[in-house]
Amino acid sequence: EAGLLQQADDMDTQGADAEVPAARDGDPADTPTAADPETAAAPRPAGPAAPGYDDAEREAVLKVMRERRDIRNGFRSDPIPHEVLLRVLEAAHTAPSVGHSQPWDFVVIRSADTRRSMHELAMRQRDAYAKSLPKGRAKQFKELKIEAILDTPVNIVVTADPTRGGRHTLGRHTQPQMAPYSSALAVENLWLAARAEGLGVGWVSFFDEREMVRALGLPEHLEVVAYLCVGYVDEFPDEPELMQAGWSKRRPLSWVVHEETYGRRALPGEDPHDLLAETVAQIRPLDAKALGEAWERQKRMTKPAGALGMLEIISAQLSGLSRQCPPPIPEPAAVAVFAGDHGVHAQGVTPWPQEVTAQMVANFLGGGAVCNAFAAQVGAEVCVVDVGVASDLPATPGLLPRKIRAGTSDMTTGPAMTREEAKQAVEVGIETARDLVAAGNKALLTGEMGIANTTASAALISVFTGADPAEVTGRGTGINDETLVRKTDVVRRALEHHRPDPADPLGVLAAVGGFEHAAMVGLLLGGASLRTPVILDGVSAGAAALVARAIAPEVLAACIAGHRSAEPGHVAALNKLGLRPLVDLDLRLGEGTGALLALPLVQSTARAMHEVATFDSAGVTEK
Repeated sequence: EAGLLQQADDMDTQGADAEVPAARDGDPADTPTAADPETAAAPRPAGPAAPGYDDAEREAVLKVMRERRDIRNGFRSDPIPHEVLLRVLEAAHTAPSVGHSQPWDFVVIRSADTRRSMHELAMRQRDAYAKSLPKGRAKQFKELKIEAILDTPVNIVVTADPTRGGRHTLGRHTQPQMAPYSSALAVENLWLAARAEGLGVGWVSFFDEREMVRALGLPEHLEVVAYLCVGYVDEFPDEPELMQAGWSKRRPLSWVVHEETYGRRALPGEDPHDLLAETVAQIRPLDAKALGEAWERQKRMTKPAGALGMLEIISAQLSGLSRQCPPPIPEPAAVAVFAGDHGVHAQGVTPWPQEVTAQMVANFLGGGAVCNAFAAQVGAEVCVVDVGVASDLPATPGLLPRKIRAGTSDMTTGPAMTREEAKQAVEVGIETARDLVAAGNKALLTGEMGIANTTASAALISVFTGADPAEVTGRGTGINDETLVRKTDVVRRALEHHRPDPADPLGVLAAVGGFEHAAMVGLLLGGASLRTPVILDGVSAGAAALVARAIAPEVLAACIAGHRSAEPGHVAALNKLGLRPLVDLDLRLGEGTGALLALPLVQSTARAMHEVATFDSAGVTEK
């Protein structure tokens, strides 16, 4: 939804030179003064606080906020009486604004010709946006109605004038963007007042702003904040239309309230949440009822029992995970590629220079990597997360900057990271899972990039499987025999130095893991807590899954092994996890490539549960 659901009482700013009463003779020596702002106390109130609304009035205000909707469908052609529209505009005009600058203007459009012109501009941008989407998203987007320009009797353009108030507008000295922000508050006032009048409002953002300014003949210095379609509607849906369409989900309040510092989540009156502990507590086993229904349905489908092999197991798993049969088709999907560098690179475990990690991140963002090609083929989104790349990466669309530190330390001489850093990286993964699922993704895929990360993977797998380093250390990017011997020795020395305890999975991660491994652990835990399937990629994902299982054994309910890597450690990890891979093609690239190849198989088995007829419905005789 485009609306802003936050209350703002008054954004007028008190002057910085407000006077503080001088100390009087006889005042205590520690009485706060203007020179002692940190200890200054609020003045003692002279009487009772200003009254709030009574219960009924307060509930009416909150009700209009809860029931405001961004409307696209069901508009009526009924005209809007002038007095009703005037009340709505008056409400918008009473919005708070920084420095009381009131930068908004409202252009009311009724002309059919003008609305047709605006509709044509919006359709061009809709088509351009559709072409930019992954196939899974584009298919979903095709079904959405994104505007009601021609369906509504009134359109309103809300603008912001950044010049209004002159050069020295109060509150905009360091933040000139306060002009459009203030106009956005006027949009919210307008929206709430419209809802109280029974008017639906739809915010259309599919415009090139400068193109719209020219088409409407607006002054060039104005910024367009919103194009609103306004009219009476048949009904106001119980949930936002995009939620009903499965495009996105509402994020819980507990995810977004922070106490004192960012990341210290706590609702008023509650103790701060431990994100990792909270996530683990929400992980549950597969739903037995849905699981049973899935197996029964498999028996009734028009095919011999067991004919789909492992796919039948996957379909039952998806049903148990989602608590429904047939399960949702896991589309759209996103692969999270976590990138990080490794201090152990200094031990000569790979001939590839460390800067390749950052270069490959740029390649992912530019769409030139194998994972991009595979993602385009299967219709998945590629989400790139910098969780520990050694070099600074420029801000780029598609890159999530979540760097814990610029690469881990050398695990042969000390811990790869601190315990707190390991936990922070896990929480990056949890947050990524939350963001991707809230954005409407119904399957998550693991991906990673980090030169020397198979060395850390081998160390993690050795700890959790008990296998000797020689059994689980592989050639990674194709190293020669001499380098393989050195790499194996490095893993062995690191384990002898730390003697990590598999009963302490965070401690193991801190000692010999990588930031991308820790983030993948979080992605698995976050996906499982949200009952969303997670398709695992190769050896690094297998290592992360071992850590995640040690933290929360039920996490495996959400895990699907996408493929079996050519790395020997991956075979050991899958055997320990009890997971059977869907694809076995001797892949050893990483990046989420194996998981992406497996995605259509997982989607196909869910689709079969929806679309394959039963013997009864098809009139097919059973044996």
